Parts: sequence; structure tokens; C-alpha cells
Amino acid sequence: MKTVYDFTVKLKNGQEQSLKEYEGKPLIIVNTASKCGLTPQFKGLQDLYEKYNDQGLEILGFPCDQFNNQEFDNIEETTQFCQMNYGVTFPIFAKVDVNGNNADPLFAYLKDQKKGLLAKAIKWNFTKFLIDENGQVIERYSPTTQPEKIEEDLLKLNVINK
Repeated sequence: MKTVYDFTVKLKNGQEQSLKEYEGKPLIIVNTASKCGLTPQFKGLQDLYEKYNDQGLEILGFPCDQFNNQEFDNIEETTQFCQMNYGVTFPIFAKVDVNGNNADPLFAYLKDQKKGLLAKAIKWNFTKFLIDENGQVIERYSPTTQPEKIEEDLLKLNVINK
């Protein structure tokens, strides 16, 4: 059976990284955008990261420019914006497409595992996926779901202490 750990993603410098590096850890994988009305969710994601990273939680941010061009062209601008405005310290990867023919294979897999309310496609920025420590997709959250709402499901995982 395939898991998220079977995928390789691009770092912001263009190098490839296997998600096997995160094996055994719960993950929140999210498509992000720096110039979106939902961008303040970076703060909630960072808060979760700070609260649970020492227990293994990793948050993986993937900038996406597919929704009204709400991401900077340059990945360095993106990471600087996230750090300066929201204190983001969790990993931000290279920009990806999440829908269409050029959709990143990881996001194609995530969408296959957990469809949205009416369709498989990701509807907007800040769609979030909770992955358990075995690399299985547990839940998909809509763009408007605040990161704090994920905490309850995160605590149900065996590896996170309350």
C-alpha cells in the first residue's frame, strides 16, 4: 500500500527530498499562498508546529499559484514573507500545482485518498491534509478550516500527547 512516504518533493532550492525523512511522524500538508485572504492561517499553523513539533509533528507548506495568482513568483520572497509576517519556521517547499495535468504527484495522491465535499479537486489555497505516523491520509480540511480546528484530530493520533 502506498503512503505519503513513497513520494519525493522539491525543496525551494530545486533539490529533491524524499518524504521518508518524515516517516513515523504525523504531518499536516497544506497548499499555501502569500497574498490570499486566508494567509493569516500561517499563524495558526505555526502555533500548532510550535506546540507539537517536539512530539514529532511536521507541517509541510507547498506554495501554489493556481488560485488567482496569489503567490510570489520568487520562492525566496515567499519564504521571507512567511517568516517576517507570521514567524513561520516549518518547511516551505518549492511552488507546486495541486490541480490539472501538472499537479504534483503528492497532491494527486492526497486528493485520491480524501476527496473534497463535492469533488476531488482542491478548491482553494490552504486545503490541509492530516497524515498519521504511518503515512496514511486521515482527514482533509477545507481552506476555511482554521488550523486550531485540526488540533482535536491531531490529539487522537497515538504519537501526540495531550
